[in-house]
Amino acid sequence: MGSIETRPTKPDGVFTTTCWECSAYCGAIAKVEGGRVVEFGPNVDSPHSAGAFCIKGIRGAPGLTYNPNRLLYPHRRAGPRGSGKWTRISWDDALDEIADKLTDVRRNYGPQSIVGATSGAAFSRSLVTALMLRSIGSPNWMINQDLCGGCRAVSAKVSGLPIASGEDIANTRCALVVGRNSHIADPVEWAKLKAARQRGADLIVIDPKRIPAAEIASIWIRPRVGTDAAIALAMIHVLIRENRYDTDFVRHHCHGFDALEKRVATFTPEAAEKLTGVPAATIVDAARMYASGPATFVSGHGIDAASNGVQTFRAFHALVAISGNIDRPGGNLRQRLPKGFSNYIDLLHRPEHRLPLAIEQRTIGADRFPLWAGPRGWQTACHNPTVIEAMLTGKPHPVRALYASGVNILVTYPDTRRTIEALRALDFVTVAAHQMTPTAEWADIVLPKTTTLEEEEVSFVPSGPTVVFTRALVPPQGQARPEIEIATDLLDRLEARQALTKRVLPWRSQRELNIHLLGDSQITIEQLEAEGFVQLPPDPVPRSQPFPSASGRVELYSLALSEIGLDPLPDYLPPNRDDRPPDIRSRYPLTIVTGDREKSYHHSRFRDQPWALKVSPDPRLSIHPATAEAHGLSDGEWVEVEVAGGAGTCRLRVKFSDAQPPDVVSTGMGWWRPAEPAPHRGALDININAALTYSGPYDPISGSSDIRGQLCRITRCQD
Repeated sequence: MGSIETRPTKPDGVFTTTCWECSAYCGAIAKVEGGRVVEFGPNVDSPHSAGAFCIKGIRGAPGLTYNPNRLLYPHRRAGPRGSGKWTRISWDDALDEIADKLTDVRRNYGPQSIVGATSGAAFSRSLVTALMLRSIGSPNWMINQDLCGGCRAVSAKVSGLPIASGEDIANTRCALVVGRNSHIADPVEWAKLKAARQRGADLIVIDPKRIPAAEIASIWIRPRVGTDAAIALAMIHVLIRENRYDTDFVRHHCHGFDALEKRVATFTPEAAEKLTGVPAATIVDAARMYASGPATFVSGHGIDAASNGVQTFRAFHALVAISGNIDRPGGNLRQRLPKGFSNYIDLLHRPEHRLPLAIEQRTIGADRFPLWAGPRGWQTACHNPTVIEAMLTGKPHPVRALYASGVNILVTYPDTRRTIEALRALDFVTVAAHQMTPTAEWADIVLPKTTTLEEEEVSFVPSGPTVVFTRALVPPQGQARPEIEIATDLLDRLEARQALTKRVLPWRSQRELNIHLLGDSQITIEQLEAEGFVQLPPDPVPRSQPFPSASGRVELYSLALSEIGLDPLPDYLPPNRDDRPPDIRSRYPLTIVTGDREKSYHHSRFRDQPWALKVSPDPRLSIHPATAEAHGLSDGEWVEVEVAGGAGTCRLRVKFSDAQPPDVVSTGMGWWRPAEPAPHRGALDININAALTYSGPYDPISGSSDIRGQLCRITRCQD
């Protein structure tokens, strides 16, 4: 959207850096010539990734930076919101107008009527956005994690078990992979799993779909969609019944074992077989193989983003705990941050960056989901569907302005039409983005953001453990700015208008923030610039160190859940489709699983890049050939998908796959077509979220809505 302006040049050469197009944080080597990144690929010397990489890094990062459709300058809408008409303006004009509008909204409706939206605290932009909103006086910001990883994180928090996933695959004798397609989602993890298998480690895979890991597994468990918790509880039952659990770890480091033992007494392998369709003998074999250890739990989004997601993760976390595979080489290891180092979630919870408790307790959704939203929450963010409701109805209090950065909520949130209506209802919308996304099309002002090749980032990778460095390789294209520069300039203007409550974003540059993260860790920014990473000692956390819970132990019986009146023990909650009446089940005979990953795309990004479109030009609906034949469908046909209780329909292209279970179809998310007309750009046509609802039922702990395992029907498109 304009010609490229010159910026101060950076030196040419070959540099170590880190790709953060996703949260795998693969080590990279970049070649810069003439102030332009001409090669971007794997760093075989990275202690974390050891040369693992994917096409999204090789092609996606440069493709995003040098995209001819990239947003390079601030723009103000020149017609009605959503008209697709824009006028280029200066940064001063853009920030002054944003400051004026936010000041008016704050004065008329209060600071909490201003809401932010970002991806989540894996990256610095989310911390910066959250602290910018807090400085205005609003605790309200939305993240995508209720749809991606949030149930796992909340389970870990309420259990006092700060593990991520597969921290020590290199030393394991058994990897238990649940709902995780590492082949697509994480090249580092997939390389480690294959290496473990080659040296003789066992691999247990729980997934309804025959993913690549299932093809090399020792045991492949194929449950009914959404019933994984029953398998975990039955495995716990076997470990206790056969005295295969770690009695010493349970005695000294677990809280509530007796209650858990009573809970799983009825979850025999035979009972689990009736719930899941998995033979009881297979469950017993898997339990014994896992118990032989050391074993590591590798989890993914397949058991997340569901109304039973937290309890499913709690069941597996309890299995990890009683087996003694915590802080044990080859098991799951607690995060081993360098002393003095901070991560982004740490900073979100630091007192100096917080608002008064009474204000934080008014975070939207905190009254209903206090362990997700508000001061006790994992990232303290809002409950997204309740924010959408507040935009439309003013309840529980008015939401009148939105600042969204680096997130395409109109494509990634379920019920696309309702999200559009919510944006249209607002007094003011600002979106910071790399290009004109469907979300940006509904803004009043859009701002150009820098990309991973233009930004500096310091991150911690628990599976290393490694501190990694992303280098700002080249100057920003056009007038693109990093998040922290946008935020500080905007806060200066709001402060001049007396529209701040308390300035809790103290850093004025990304370099200042990164130095603060390193703190007293004895790791310097100069060291990271020179080497690209710092590898930490692999030693586990001593088991004598208390766990972060009220009891100081891993809480099989959660005191935090008990305190707010929720079930403190892990349990099996059936998929909500099981409660559907027979007439609904007959009208919607298939089960749809969303969230399939593709190597070409990361969520809604890269959708106009030629290399990605060549590999995957259309959204796919994977279906078993026999199921397709029963519906009279041919491979490659377009079908209309309707979900029971959903918000509309969408079109997807049939892709035959015998890896699918019969009567189960699956698809990805994030589809839109940048070349199609504004404002929707295909988001109401080929985006599965146009067919899904965001209205629950919700997980009672995290507030996550069911977006997987829903009943659906498909019909051939006439056109």
